[in-house]
Amino acid sequence: MEAEHERLPRAARIRRTRDIRTVLRRGTRKRTPALDVFVLLPPSAAADVEQRLPRVGWIVPKLGNAIVARNRLKRRLREIGRRRVLNHLRESGCGADVLVRVRRTGYRATYGQLENQWMSVVEKTCSQP
Repeated sequence: MEAEHERLPRAARIRRTRDIRTVLRRGTRKRTPALDVFVLLPPSAAADVEQRLPRVGWIVPKLGNAIVARNRLKRRLREIGRRRVLNHLRESGCGADVLVRVRRTGYRATYGQLENQWMSVVEKTCSQP
C-alpha cells in the first residue's frame, strides 16, 4: 500500500473547471517545446499570501493519440508535479497555481524532458527570495 505522504494531496491539485479557466485567463503563459505552462501568482495584497498552498494541474488533450499514451503522459506529469514542482513552490514560499497544457510534441517527450521544461519555467517564475 502506498504511503500517504507519497500521494498528491487533493488540496494541491487544481481540479475545478472554474479554477482551471481562471489560471488560463489570468496566468502568465510560458511556452516550451512540449508544454504550455501557466503560472498564476497570488495577489500580493492578500493577507493570506504566506498561508496559501501551491497547486498544480494539467490538461492533456487527446491530439489523435491513444488513451494509453494519454494516461502515461498524465502519470508522468502527476509525478513531476508531486515530486519536483510542489516541493520547489513550497520551499520558495510561492503559493502559485501552476497549470500545464501538453502540446502535440509532448507525447514524444521523455520524462526528463518534461521535467526539465516544467521546472525551468517554475524556477524562473517562483525563485527563492
